[in-house]
Amino acid sequence: MTPPRTPDRSAPSRRGVLFDVDGTLIDSSYLHTVAWWHAFNQAGHDVPMHRIHRLIGMGSEQLIDELLPADRDRDGDDAIGAAHGALFSVHWPGLKPTRGAAELLRRCTDAGLVVVLASSSNVTEVAAMREALGSDDLLTAVTTATDAEHSKPAPDIFAAALEAGNLRPEDAIVVGDARWDVESAWKLGLDAVCLTSGGISETELREAGAVAVYADPQALLDDFENSPLGRLVPFRKTFTYCNP
Repeated sequence: MTPPRTPDRSAPSRRGVLFDVDGTLIDSSYLHTVAWWHAFNQAGHDVPMHRIHRLIGMGSEQLIDELLPADRDRDGDDAIGAAHGALFSVHWPGLKPTRGAAELLRRCTDAGLVVVLASSSNVTEVAAMREALGSDDLLTAVTTATDAEHSKPAPDIFAAALEAGNLRPEDAIVVGDARWDVESAWKLGLDAVCLTSGGISETELREAGAVAVYADPQALLDDFENSPLGRLVPFRKTFTYCNP
């Protein structure tokens, strides 16, 4: 993989986009759901898939806490998380970007926006998703679970992404697919644009506080100029046409 670009710390008026990866740029939300279901089942826990799916995007520890009884033997939690990782890794060779994902990243870069991947996944999972995305040349920085003490819905991942991209909250926006992205962003004063490509409804995402909702990266790309991302573009030119 090509190393991400080195941020220019002296550049004025840097503006950028912090992209979640799972479900946003990579079509993986349902693969994670199935992997978690098998991991819980192997550990003797009967957890319905619909409950798991609604929590995808949340950090592993928080997800397990939400889905299992509080009085459980927590010594098995690490094994469940490891089983999920192993089961999900089977799908790495077949991972696919969501529709228009790479093209949206390029549009952001061409418009002068800094692009940072902000994922709660571990380094190896993010590496597999970066390989599937094939857009490392467009990235300024990449943050993973190792860059944050607490995962989503805590704001740590996006705080690390802001730092990595040399961005201020008022000069950046989040693109994600889950309410956890919105909640994490809100805690830092960041707006969040959401996509329904992760399987969460537009209604739920708007109720969580998303400033705009699109079907997938392609739909956001098609409306780029009118979207919150387009309004973030530095030095937007306006033209006045006069009749001769």
